[in-house]
Formats: sequence, structure tokens, C-alpha cells
Amino acid sequence: MDAQPITNTEIYAILESVRRTTPLIQCITNNVTVNFVANTILAVGGAPAMVDIPEEAEVFAAVSSALYINLGTVHADQRMSSLSAARTAKDSGVPWVLDPVAVGMLPVRTALARKLLSYSPTVIRGNASEILALAGHKGAGRGVETGNEVDQSCEAAMELARQSGATVSVSGPVDLITDGNRILRLKNGTDLFTRITGAGCALGGVVAAFCAVAPAFEAAVAANAVYAVAGELAASTSAGPGTFQVHFLDALASAALERDGNQVSLA
Repeated sequence: MDAQPITNTEIYAILESVRRTTPLIQCITNNVTVNFVANTILAVGGAPAMVDIPEEAEVFAAVSSALYINLGTVHADQRMSSLSAARTAKDSGVPWVLDPVAVGMLPVRTALARKLLSYSPTVIRGNASEILALAGHKGAGRGVETGNEVDQSCEAAMELARQSGATVSVSGPVDLITDGNRILRLKNGTDLFTRITGAGCALGGVVAAFCAVAPAFEAAVAANAVYAVAGELAASTSAGPGTFQVHFLDALASAALERDGNQVSLA
């Protein structure tokens, strides 16, 4: 069923908790976008740590506030690090986020994502094609690009949430977040996110930072809301994708949510 809209007051409280506590976010992520992911986590108030060496990943996961695993460039070392860190996070009670980049189309990362599901991710964040494929359905993705609409993945997202115990966040023109029972849709955002590399990767890092301070469903909703509306604000002052990235980080860093009402808004 559709969830009650999260209020600005609730989102504000989660954002302020991130800023107040500066959660340590271990990132095993796409090496194409690692800098943008780190800067985005910093902008919302987290402390990114790009620890992906196999001999260190497991140790660091146990002391992190949250873990983020992105399968964008899963070379052999990252595959080992992802599995050991996810296992440690599960055993240590550390929340963690899985971003199953290009799952369904490419066999190595698809097999890895299925193994990672056994370590109980807190949130799974991806596009519609990735979520369909991870749930065992046929997606129409082209690598990192989705070939499916968000609403086409709704039933699969709910199924995946129930099977894995995770909150599932599907990104698109209208984001969909579900815990298998509740569904919430967010309409905020900008097309400029599709014209820069790493918008989805960076969102996963922000979701991990929010998971460090709030329950999974509320964290995923709040992270998507703050991220999307910051994008809208940045787009309004940007000449194109180059200036958008700069303005977007500034918008995240200065975001202050109105404390009342149900409509997400940043000032």
C-alpha cells in the first residue's frame, strides 16, 4: 500500500542527525565515480572512506557507521572486498547499501550481487532494469542505463524487498521506495542527473550515510528527497552538466529543509 508522505520535519531531523554525528561511510565503489561519491557524502555531512583493499575491507567494515557497495567496476579485488565487508557488516550489525550496477546484463556482477544478497543488505538501490533482474525477472537494461520504466519494476521491487528484508529504492523520473509493504513515490529531480557520470553512484553513498542514523525505509526516502530537490535547485542556476555538478554539491552542503508541511522543499 502507499505509505504516508514523509514530512519535512522528519526529513530535516534525519539530515541534521547526519550532520551532527558525521557517520563514517565505507565505500567499495565504482572507480569511475569515486571522487564524486566521496564529495557528495561530504556535502551531506558524512565522512567517506574509500577502503576497498581485500586485506583491509573486512576490518574497516566492523568499525564503520555504514557500508556502501557499488558494483560499477568489480575487478577481482573489489569482488573479494565486497563479500568480506558485507559479511562483516551483517555480523556486526552495520547497515549497508547495495547498488547492483548493470546486474542482469553482465554475468560476473550478476552472480556477485546474488551472493551479496545472502548478507542482508539494508537498502538496495538501482534503476528499474537492475531491480527487475535482481528479483529474478527479465530487465531491458543497457549496461548502466535502464530500459524499463520505474512502474514496471514495482511488483519486482516489492518482491525483492520481501525476499531480502531490504528496503528497495528504484531511481527514475519518479523514484519508488518500498519495504515490501509500504510504497512511496518521489517526483522531485532533474534531467541533468542523466547527463553526468555518477549521479546514481553518489545517491547510493548518501543513502548509506542516512542509513547510519535512521531506519532503512525512512533513511532511503529522506536521502532520495534531499538529493532530488538539491538537484532541482542546482539545475535552476546551471548552464549545463558541467556547472550542474558544482552547483549540486553546493546545494547539498547548504540544504536546510523546511520543518513543516508534507511537500519536500529546500531553502
